[in-house]
Amino acid sequence: MFSLEITVQASSSSAEKWVVDGKVLELDDSNFDSAIAAFDCVLVDFYAPWCVHCKRLSPQLDIAAPALAALKEPIVIAKVDADKFRWLATKFDIDGFPTLKIFMHGLPMDYNGPRKADLLVRYLKKFVAPDVSILDSDSAISNFVEAAGTYFPIYIGFGLNESVISDMAKKYKKKAWFSVAKDFSENMMVLHDFDKVPALVVRHPSYDEQSVFYGPFDVEFLEDFVKQNMFPLVMPITYDTLKSLDNDERKIVLTIVEDENDEKSKKLIRILKSAASANRDLVFGYVGIKQWEDFADTFGANKKTKLPKMVVWNRNEDYLTVNGSESIDEEDQASQVSRFLEGYREGRTIETRISGPSMLGFINSLFSGSNAVYLVFFVVATIFVIQSIRGDEEPPRVSTRDEVNQSSTSSFVPETESSESRSGQKED
Repeated sequence: MFSLEITVQASSSSAEKWVVDGKVLELDDSNFDSAIAAFDCVLVDFYAPWCVHCKRLSPQLDIAAPALAALKEPIVIAKVDADKFRWLATKFDIDGFPTLKIFMHGLPMDYNGPRKADLLVRYLKKFVAPDVSILDSDSAISNFVEAAGTYFPIYIGFGLNESVISDMAKKYKKKAWFSVAKDFSENMMVLHDFDKVPALVVRHPSYDEQSVFYGPFDVEFLEDFVKQNMFPLVMPITYDTLKSLDNDERKIVLTIVEDENDEKSKKLIRILKSAASANRDLVFGYVGIKQWEDFADTFGANKKTKLPKMVVWNRNEDYLTVNGSESIDEEDQASQVSRFLEGYREGRTIETRISGPSMLGFINSLFSGSNAVYLVFFVVATIFVIQSIRGDEEPPRVSTRDEVNQSSTSSFVPETESSESRSGQKED
C-alpha cells in the first residue's frame, strides 16, 4: 500500500495535510483551493447526488484513483457536490452533470477524454509524462508506443536531437506524445516506414495511419507538420472530433454519406485520404446520416438527398457548395473529388447558411467555448426529437435537476469495449 502525505500551509497559521492513498478526495468550499494547490495534477468530478449518470461514473473513478496515485508523478482524483456547493459550480461554469475538469498546477481545463477506468488512466498519464521521452532501444520504442495508447497521436524523432522538437513538445503536450529514438535497428525503420535519418514519424494508432517528415527541421516547417498531423487524414465527424478541432483554423471538407460503415462509403473514404494528403491546408471529415442525422441535415443532407454530398465548412454559420459538384456519383469518384477541390480553389462556390437555430447555438458553443448552456439545450432538444422518432434510442450522459424531477428513472448509452461510438454523443 502506498501513501504520500503532503502538507499545505494555509494563509492562516493552520496547515492542512493531504494524503495520496488512492482514494477519491471529497472537496467542498472550505478545502477546494487547498487541495488544488497541493497537487500538480487533479481531476475533479463536479457531480450532483441525484444525477444517475454521475452515479454510473463514480465507480470508474474509484477504480482509476489508485492507479493514478501510484504513478511516479501522482494524479489525484477528487469530487465536488456541485449541486450543494453552488459557488464552486458557478466559479467553474458547471452547467451539466457530471462535468470533469483537469487542474494542472492550479489551472483548470475541460476534460474531454474517455470515462472508463482503464482508458481514463491511460489518457491522464499524458499530462504528467515528460515533454519528450528518450528511447534507446527497439524494445523501448515498442513499449512507449504500447503505453501511449490510441487516444493521442504519437511523434517519434528517429535520429533527431531532443532539442529539435522540445519546443513543439511543450506547446502541444496536451494533444500528443513526443519522443526521440537514439538507438534503433533497421527493423524499426521498416516498421515505421522511413528509409533515412533524421526523420520525424507520426502515428495515429486508432486509424492505423502514419506519416514521415524528413525536414527541413526549421521551426516553421516543423510546426506545420506537427499541426497538420494532429489529426488523421480523414476523420469521422462526432461531437468529440469537432471539439478537438477547437484551435485548428483550417476549413473542413465535409463529405456526407448515407452510412459511414457500408462498403461504398469506405471506398470513398480511401479516395478522400489521397485527396487529403495533397491538401493539408484543409481538414477532411465525413459523417453518415445514419450516424448523426441532425448534423447532416444542417447542411441540407437527408434521406431524400442525392448522396454522397460534399461541402466546405468554415465551422461558423456558413458553408460552401461547388457548382457542378453538388453530389458524387459512384463512377470515377476520384476525378469527381478532384473537380470539387478545383472548383473550391477557383471560387466556383455558393455560400449557404446552415439551418436550425439549435444547431447554430451548438456549433457556436463548440468553437467559442464560452457558453456550455447552448450544448445542454441542444443535447436535450435532440434527445426529445430522437426519442419521439425512435423509441429505442437512449440519451447521452448529461443530466440536469429538472430532468430528474420530471422522471424518476433515466437511461443512458451503454459503454462498450469497441472503439466505435455513436456520432454526436460524448464518447465514454
